[in-house]
Amino acid sequence: MASLSRELGIDLGTFNTQIAEGNQILVQEPTIVAIVINEMKLVEYGTTALGMLGRVPETIEVVRPLRHGVIAEYELTEKFLNILVRKVTGPTLFFRPKMLITVPYGVTSVEKRAVQEAGLGAGAREVILIPQPLAAAIGMDLPINTPTGNMVISLGAGTTQAAVISMTGIVSAEASQTAGLKIDEAIISYVRKKYGIIVAPPTAEALKLRIGAALPSEEELTMEIQGQDQVTGLPKPVTLSTNEIVEAMQPPLEEIAATAKRVLEKTQPELISDIIDRGVALCGGTALMKGLDKYLTIALGIPAYVVDNPVTCTVEGAARGFSMLDLILRTQQGFSA
Repeated sequence: MASLSRELGIDLGTFNTQIAEGNQILVQEPTIVAIVINEMKLVEYGTTALGMLGRVPETIEVVRPLRHGVIAEYELTEKFLNILVRKVTGPTLFFRPKMLITVPYGVTSVEKRAVQEAGLGAGAREVILIPQPLAAAIGMDLPINTPTGNMVISLGAGTTQAAVISMTGIVSAEASQTAGLKIDEAIISYVRKKYGIIVAPPTAEALKLRIGAALPSEEELTMEIQGQDQVTGLPKPVTLSTNEIVEAMQPPLEEIAATAKRVLEKTQPELISDIIDRGVALCGGTALMKGLDKYLTIALGIPAYVVDNPVTCTVEGAARGFSMLDLILRTQQGFSA
């Protein structure tokens, strides 16, 4: 009977959650819920809840249950995950699925236990955890089961994780809370200081995606936005350029590069040589930022490139991880329930 149990790879992220099985991605939803405050009742989730951000009455709150890749609101995370799992398995869990769930590198035992319990509460028969950089490397088809160095930088919304992987294990790694959402905050701060207007996080993200770049550009794009004058409180339009967004993003980008440098500094010379030959693989939604690969190539002195599947490689690696569980568990401690 156990052989009929489904095997679900789950990438539980700060901004998005994805579920995959085999080679197929089954669910992709923003990791966000809307609740009625007095009743603590979940009324919407995912894309619909994201559209409600900043547009709801005082009786409803829109919440991101994960912060910096770890669970901040346990009950909401469990309810959210339960809904997504039911979308995959149907309303009745006759055969409870196995789940391989990704977690950021360096999470504490308490944070791991919270993810495991959320998975079990969502209907799992068994929950196994896998560090996100390792899952991403598997999803990229890097030769991680060989004694060679492979470097991955996972650039998510809540965390940046840089890791060197060899023999299906993480040799050296570091995680930073400076990631996509911190870049958005830097843009908000820049616009407020330079133009005296307040913009919402979705506007900052739109600026980053549409005209933003990690390096100055000769061909500048511009974008007009509507903000709130911080003196009068009235709407006020302003037009920003690509190079202004480049300037705004420099502090968080420098911290991202510093995180990767610290990992390289504590990596053995033999593995560094392999990484120079192979390059540094970039993944995660923030990796899609224009010019980020060139920025990190300059900062690290090693070629950096964006993989073919930067947004989905982590969940794809989690799903494929079931075929190599013995190797994964051999090199990881405290990652199974």
